[in-house]
Amino acid sequence: MPIIYVDRLFLLNLTIDYLLCLLSARVCGLVLKRGRYVLAALLGALYAILTLLPGFLFLAGRAGKLGAALLMALIAYGGERKPLRCGAVFLCVSAAFGGGLYALSAAGGRPVFDPRVLILSFALCYAGLRLLFYGRAKLPDQPRAEICVRLGGRESRFMALLDSGNRLCDPATGAAVMLACPHALEALFPGVDLGLDAVSLAAQPALAGRFRLIPYRAVGASGLLPVFRPEALSVAGEERQDLLVAVSLAAQGEGFEGIV
Repeated sequence: MPIIYVDRLFLLNLTIDYLLCLLSARVCGLVLKRGRYVLAALLGALYAILTLLPGFLFLAGRAGKLGAALLMALIAYGGERKPLRCGAVFLCVSAAFGGGLYALSAAGGRPVFDPRVLILSFALCYAGLRLLFYGRAKLPDQPRAEICVRLGGRESRFMALLDSGNRLCDPATGAAVMLACPHALEALFPGVDLGLDAVSLAAQPALAGRFRLIPYRAVGASGLLPVFRPEALSVAGEERQDLLVAVSLAAQGEGFEGIV
């Protein structure tokens, strides 16, 4: 009977689960939230230990494994715009890694936890998923950047598409305007429905003096957009004091929640 060291098993599962969460987030084009991934990985490592202890062996069954995976996905991606999609990607990434791990260990006659087998499995898993998810869409090939917006002591981070064709500006001041979807900004305005039409949103008492309306014109559409000036805004880590932020339902797509 092989000897299993609890500390090594815990650290190994912690590392693997964290990397699986991180890889899944990169495949989905998310802003990386490493703290949440660490918490999810801690749960996965604790689960691996519990399945070996008397009284908890039932957790090693299929239901226990699925429950642990779903809970990890909830911790890691529960705050994302499409948590179900992110959770499904996490399950696929985990299954692909597990399958590759056992296939390589069987083919090479090496133990499952051989470092060389683990590294090769991760490399193949990452390459395959990148081809599967990135190769089917053009949008992820377009340049994107992480946006950080601060207002009233709150902060929101999201990915935005760098669109050289965005010419939206404030007609009163000439300041450039970036677009952000309601979900990307909800952390800045808790309890406020940002999905309302522009006039209704600007008229809400809770937002008195915060928003103003500017006209816009696009291909086949025109109207008004609610705009606000953040206390601080950065694009890919670079502070931008010249940008206003407009709320728009159209400013979202595969892997981005704003347009600069």
